[in-house]
Amino acid sequence: MHEIALRILLAAGDPPKTIAERATEALPTDPLFAIALIGGAMVGVLTFLTLLGLVLIYAERKISARFQCRLGPMRVGPHGLLQTVADTLKLLCKEDIVPTRADQAMHLLAPFLSLGATVLVLLVVPYSPLLHVADMNIGVLYVTAISGFGVMGILLGGWSSNNKWALLGAMRSGAQIISYEISATLALLVVVLFAGTMSLRGIVESQEAGWWIWRAHGVGIVSFIVYLIASTAEINRTPFDIPEGESELTAGFHAEYSGLRFSFFFLAEFINMFVVAALTSTLFLGGWMPFHVGNFTAFNQVMDLLPGGGWFFLKVSGIIFLLMWFRWTFPRLRVDQLMRLEWKILLPIGFVNLLVASFVVLYNFYLFPGNN
Repeated sequence: MHEIALRILLAAGDPPKTIAERATEALPTDPLFAIALIGGAMVGVLTFLTLLGLVLIYAERKISARFQCRLGPMRVGPHGLLQTVADTLKLLCKEDIVPTRADQAMHLLAPFLSLGATVLVLLVVPYSPLLHVADMNIGVLYVTAISGFGVMGILLGGWSSNNKWALLGAMRSGAQIISYEISATLALLVVVLFAGTMSLRGIVESQEAGWWIWRAHGVGIVSFIVYLIASTAEINRTPFDIPEGESELTAGFHAEYSGLRFSFFFLAEFINMFVVAALTSTLFLGGWMPFHVGNFTAFNQVMDLLPGGGWFFLKVSGIIFLLMWFRWTFPRLRVDQLMRLEWKILLPIGFVNLLVASFVVLYNFYLFPGNN
């Protein structure tokens, strides 16, 4: 149980620390150990990234098959478990074609920017009380800023390909992502106001008395819905997959990519889905905090049997299933519908919601205990 682990560490005078904090403390006396900690963390994140991509692609195929009354992959491995591995090997073996007049350096850099931004966000996500690579007192600002690198990768990929269709796809993809980032940021600010901190670990710990989705006086659930919609648009998932309008722009910004470089864009989309689910869980659903109901001690003790990491991944899995449900239920929006939804609906709702949240926090108008 995560409570037992925390008590043991606290009793030993060693409170939970991030890997970066432990490496910083060890650097003056044992630099090799500090380097090993950081190196191990990076290898762990990259390994987790690879396995996560394989699992999410397989899950998407199976879930979509269930929605469409199909079986999905069944031939390669038991129940098609090795189908994603086979597809990965196929992409690795395909010829990497670069257009003659493309900007060679930028064409190579673009997919690494898209995937690299995702890795940098994964480093600051608190997976459990004991599993956290790095924490920042400006964690929310860091996540918002780093997400811009993904946009740069998309714009750079379309521009460097020297293909007008890829460039048009990249431009409208950038317009979509930047537009919806505004609404997503407004939703994040509501949680920051109530938590009183931008540290992701601090936000999780601020939800010990209850999750912000319901304890933030109604504005929490509104922020949750706005953030979920805006984030779905940011990661180009249906019904907002305008950048990949195959019937219009021949696969959009990555039309000239093949082989390993295309696989990086493809992998980044699925990993971004996990990042969105992880941030949604951290900000609105208590992160690794268990589900407790008031003073129902017996019920709360049963909930505590699941470790903090288990709670985190359970919540993340639920959000990912919801995003997949969206994809295989709603049709793709037109460009004008997509922009109208952001600028005429979500953005006004986000501003009003932030204004109400500011009023509640400023005048200490709290309805639930543990907020102030």
